[in-house]
Amino acid sequence: MANLEPTSSALKPVVWSIAGSDSGGGAGIQADLATMNDLACHACTVITTLTAQSSVAVNLVEPVSDEMLLAQLDTLLQDLPPKAIKIGLLANQRQIDLLSRWLALDLDDHKKRSGTEVAVILDPVMIASCGDRLDGDDTRLDFTPFKGLLTLITPNAFELGELVGQSLADMSQYHLAAQDLAQLLDTNVLAKGGDKGPAWRTDAAQDIFVCTHAIACSEMHQGRSFLLSSPRIASNNNHGTGCTLSSAIASVMASGFVLHDAIVVAKAYVSAGIKHSYRVGGGPGPLARTGWPRELSNFPKISSLDAGPSLPRGIKFKAIDERLGLYPVVSDLPLLETLLKAGAKTIQLRIKDENDPQLEDKIAQAIALGRDYQAKVFINDYWELALKHNAYGVHLGQEDLYVADLKRIADAQMALGISSHSYFELILASQITPSYIALGHIFPTTTKVMPSAPQGLMKLQHYVDLFKGHYPLVAIGGIDASRIETVKRTGVDDVAVVRALTESEQPGATYRTLSSAWEQANVAE
Repeated sequence: MANLEPTSSALKPVVWSIAGSDSGGGAGIQADLATMNDLACHACTVITTLTAQSSVAVNLVEPVSDEMLLAQLDTLLQDLPPKAIKIGLLANQRQIDLLSRWLALDLDDHKKRSGTEVAVILDPVMIASCGDRLDGDDTRLDFTPFKGLLTLITPNAFELGELVGQSLADMSQYHLAAQDLAQLLDTNVLAKGGDKGPAWRTDAAQDIFVCTHAIACSEMHQGRSFLLSSPRIASNNNHGTGCTLSSAIASVMASGFVLHDAIVVAKAYVSAGIKHSYRVGGGPGPLARTGWPRELSNFPKISSLDAGPSLPRGIKFKAIDERLGLYPVVSDLPLLETLLKAGAKTIQLRIKDENDPQLEDKIAQAIALGRDYQAKVFINDYWELALKHNAYGVHLGQEDLYVADLKRIADAQMALGISSHSYFELILASQITPSYIALGHIFPTTTKVMPSAPQGLMKLQHYVDLFKGHYPLVAIGGIDASRIETVKRTGVDDVAVVRALTESEQPGATYRTLSSAWEQANVAE
């Protein structure tokens, strides 16, 4: 893997853990520190509670004073402001009230002055892995002071029941309770299913993700409920799984990823941690810290848990065995033909004006030119016309996947390329086995309005590390001659270019130059 991560501690995103100390080292502040550092963040701690606990018992829980809690928060904010905050054990109602006021006033003031967003992830810790309560006595804590102040709350089955004040018997009730909690606290909810409860399955760990609103995420994935399912790992070493999950979500968001991405990456991180966990005491052992997830098998399967659009299952598209190479994306026929003459073997026709009176004729001619030059011509968006004229392939955006008849496309043995802009979208795309996946946009581009921010090389590297060898990967967005080598250094299979060709006075010669530069780029360490 190319070293594209920040190496200076000054460049590491700062993440806070506001939580209790676990003297046994497997959960709480200790687990959060290990996770945040493992995911290339700088961890700061605000200790709420001291616990005398091991892997088998919690013998004493002692909250810090209000003055100490506030002093930690204020001191850190002056010098080490957070990119994200994970909140864990709060020992009593006074701490909930104090922290919620601080978030509403002091942190909000900081965000306004600095013009930054700070993700706040709450893991409402109430009970330890050994079964002992950590939140004081049996009096139910009131978390409603946090309403509107959180990015995400991550209760397990027991905690969710406590928070909504009811017992939960099955998945339907579990989902409704998660939706009720989302409304009650005006936040997103990840209802965990790893522990025995209504979401329990012997073969899978199933979490319910209720998204009310997430910044910079596709509108297709807002106001939705998803089931995130991972294979259950046969291990009793689960001490600190909730702490690890929530601190991993905070760390991934601090690194610039959106909420949906942070959740699936964190779930993969926990799965890998359980696989390599170890036992040190008489009770459940802690998770291993295995670095940024790079094994696709550790990531959850995503399915819709509501009446919203969903993708078909058991579908597979034409495989592309040869390299795509330098992949032009053009909007007019003369340029398409020029580039085919120049040697392009993969090309995409992307006509933006759906009301173009010559739309079908242009698509039919492009497909015919592809046959003449023995090239793979992909038609962007207009899948019905691509089917009608027997195109080699079609390229669809994420939103288009839900309206296109994917089964018809697959049955016609057409190749399918899919655009993606995040881990979440990549995983959804991979679940329908496309012919290739486009990763973008990597750099700023003016060719189309994009809802997401430029991905950059660091994110591209992570995507390549995860999906390399599973599907052909194509980087796209703002790529020109000056960026060819740095893009190729990530290990991405192929590269798509738009403006570098459409704005060239000699597109044929430019194509040959760029194609040669891509093939000859020196990517040795």
